[in-house]
Amino acid sequence: MSDKKHEADVAFIKALAELLRENDLTELQVKREYGEDDTLNVRVSRMQPAPVMAPQSYSVPAAAPAASTPAPAAPAAAAPASADPADHPGAVPSPMVGTVYLQPEPNAPAFISVGAQVAEGETLLIVEAMKTMNHIPAPRSGTVKRILVDDGDAVEFGTPLAIIE
Repeated sequence: MSDKKHEADVAFIKALAELLRENDLTELQVKREYGEDDTLNVRVSRMQPAPVMAPQSYSVPAAAPAASTPAPAAPAAAAPASADPADHPGAVPSPMVGTVYLQPEPNAPAFISVGAQVAEGETLLIVEAMKTMNHIPAPRSGTVKRILVDDGDAVEFGTPLAIIE
């Protein structure tokens, strides 16, 4: 490869990185063909920083009169529901950035439903990326406990799609 071509490729990659930053994108992939058997495949991606939660301030209500009935322990029951589904051992992460489709075509039955049994390798859903329909297989056999995305949702790499136990 000549130095001139190498410098042009480096400038091209830098321009792609700048596009990524300016347009707040997480990934960009380009294939540049120079001729027969001479191509440049470039994939530029960046990690999104985790959202920083603003500190919350809470007010403590005044003590209730002794005659009132005690309130149920709702915060203890809500704690497991607020856990991050991506940390669940049965979570199935998205292998790519794209758009989720829960059925093979409009008006067709969904690939999976909550409570359904799936076999390893069975299609769970489709992620469309760059006009390509990618069937996402079940990584293991089990029962679908939760479906974490809706039809037509945009997903990032690593987004939890479903939980299989």
